[in-house]
Amino acid sequence: MTLPRLIAQALRPPLTRRPAAPERTEVMALAARLAATGRRAPPEALAVRHIDGGGCGGCAMELAAAQGLAHGLAALGIRFVEDPAAADVLLLTGPVTRNMAPAVARAIERLPPGALVLAVGDCALDGGVFKGSYAVLGGLETLARPDLRLPGCPPAPSRVVDAFATLIAALAQAGAGAGQERG
Repeated sequence: MTLPRLIAQALRPPLTRRPAAPERTEVMALAARLAATGRRAPPEALAVRHIDGGGCGGCAMELAAAQGLAHGLAALGIRFVEDPAAADVLLLTGPVTRNMAPAVARAIERLPPGALVLAVGDCALDGGVFKGSYAVLGGLETLARPDLRLPGCPPAPSRVVDAFATLIAALAQAGAGAGQERG
């Protein structure tokens, strides 16, 4: 490797970064919806149950990359669980396929009261590139209304981290608002 190339590589910004400050309007809108339903941040880390409804796997790979970022999901207190009943958040990637619809519906039914639902990627929003296929029912809205939508095909790991930062800020805001109303 040549010296100029080594210097250029050393001066390049890191691939990881801290989550961007969430957009205030997005946080406030989500916080208002969450406060109206009485949802507040859990006392410890957020437990997330991820389900891939059936797609190319691109969004699931970006989610896995977000877990590995130096300032990624673990730094925000996000942990992944296998049991929907133990989850604070259900995260769907990929479209809802005919084969996976019953499993996704069962997972939604098993969520504890107040759990949140996230749709990550274009396919989870409306079926994405698979929309119109005989095997695809559509996006998550065919089974449940997502609390937070993250578009992209696939969304970058940094955007996934930013979405969780927005969710956590909104949960904290909703909890603070609920606490003020009681006080």
